[in-house]
Amino acid sequence: MATCLVGLSSCQLDFNPTDSGSADDLLKSASSAISIIDGVYSTMWTAGWSTSGNSHQCFGISAYNIALEAMGDDFIMQSMGNGWFWYDHCYNIKDYYTSSAFRSYDVWNANYSWIANANYVLGAEQTMDGTEEDKAYVAGSAYAIRGLCYLNLCNWYARPPYSALQDKSRWSDPAVPIYTKPTYKDFTGAPRSDLKTVFEQINADLDKAIELLEAGANSKLAGNKSHINLYVALGFKVRAALAAGDWNTALECSERIIGSELYEIGGETELMNGMNSLSLKNVMWGAGIATTEQAGSYASFFSHMDNTDGAYAQAAPKLISSALYKMMAPDDIRRGWWNPDNTESPYLSGKFRFSNVAAWLGDYIYMRVEEFYFDAAEAALRLGKTDKAVKYMNEVMAKRSESYDASDYSGTLLGALTNSWTGSLLENILIQKRVELWGEFGRVSDVRRLGQGIERRVSDGFSDDCLTTMSRNGVNLTDPETYDWVMTIPQDEINNNPNINEEDQNP
Repeated sequence: MATCLVGLSSCQLDFNPTDSGSADDLLKSASSAISIIDGVYSTMWTAGWSTSGNSHQCFGISAYNIALEAMGDDFIMQSMGNGWFWYDHCYNIKDYYTSSAFRSYDVWNANYSWIANANYVLGAEQTMDGTEEDKAYVAGSAYAIRGLCYLNLCNWYARPPYSALQDKSRWSDPAVPIYTKPTYKDFTGAPRSDLKTVFEQINADLDKAIELLEAGANSKLAGNKSHINLYVALGFKVRAALAAGDWNTALECSERIIGSELYEIGGETELMNGMNSLSLKNVMWGAGIATTEQAGSYASFFSHMDNTDGAYAQAAPKLISSALYKMMAPDDIRRGWWNPDNTESPYLSGKFRFSNVAAWLGDYIYMRVEEFYFDAAEAALRLGKTDKAVKYMNEVMAKRSESYDASDYSGTLLGALTNSWTGSLLENILIQKRVELWGEFGRVSDVRRLGQGIERRVSDGFSDDCLTTMSRNGVNLTDPETYDWVMTIPQDEINNNPNINEEDQNP
């Protein structure tokens, strides 16, 4: 496991604490410990530290969201281009686990480095000085980061704990090692815990984060939308609950977010101007990219996603599946995100644009409030609360399509494949979420938990080259039991952790 000692030169995280003292000095007070939290946030959008190479596709949360989108059914790379994300897209990445330059190492190293830093802060939770609000805010942030990271790791390195279509649980499946104490150079790596144990840790961390972030909401250390707040932590809780099939918790936490009235459903102004600003009233969390030095130039979200001005996007255009595009109503304003008539790249995306091309600027959006209207609707419907599901869908869709009425749909029937349309209300909720969060969320995360398979087709826009590569490697996404969605553990972990060996490797 990669670890980082805060304040030491061996630290893999690249941040500049406001206090130049030692690690112990940083942890003496909440006002200095917050610099460790800020350092974690900065590396969540910074390229070049989590791997020994391929840094232009390894820039934290937004990069992982692109990769998880590229592994799905709606997000299409027209060609290989410069190669970035192509290996994710074509499921040609798992064999590179022996390298420290590819996705297996990248995701593992990044999340465990963030966990390590959260653990240093939490190790001083009872001893650091400061006001009660400041201490609550700092500790709450650390718990939220740790809970998010373990959820990320389970999403990449294990099958989902619950498969909804099959009503099947996998709680005994191996997941990832758990660390809740500060880890120094001489620590011994832990064995893989099962999904039940890791999700217990995730939920304990997120519950504590929610409690403390609420208590510390008025702390003078509280940051802007680049920082996790109470409602973002509730959003993590919703995602964890959906993965576990815990519809009650998903609905309860989604409704707390919606009921806060801190955020508003976006309309044309928020949706159609490039998705590049944290100041938008529908944005809950992201990364504020304020200077060219922060932007990462080519190693950045918009370089890959702005099909007009992004150099990498121009080399490998990003398209929406024509099958999903055609599921939108003719008056849906979100149709404006894509151009089905582009002669060279049909269904080309224009959803994401630099805010300042010359300076490479554009904020990264990690979480929007609309996500939780769709999640509230799904959870309510699964609980038999159809009226509530219809209400949430009509609220969010009112700013997208005047003709839309969720009461036109009924039932919870889903097809075995994500493009085996049934016409049910549950399917429509999921379709609208797929359209809404295209390119943002990491679609394959939902596919896994839903228990559906994916059928990629040339007729929908998928590349022959990509489909040939998948076929050659024996990839079968139509099977919801597949391990194709499960990343291999990096060889570096197997070599250095005496409690994980070759027999523990994922298939």
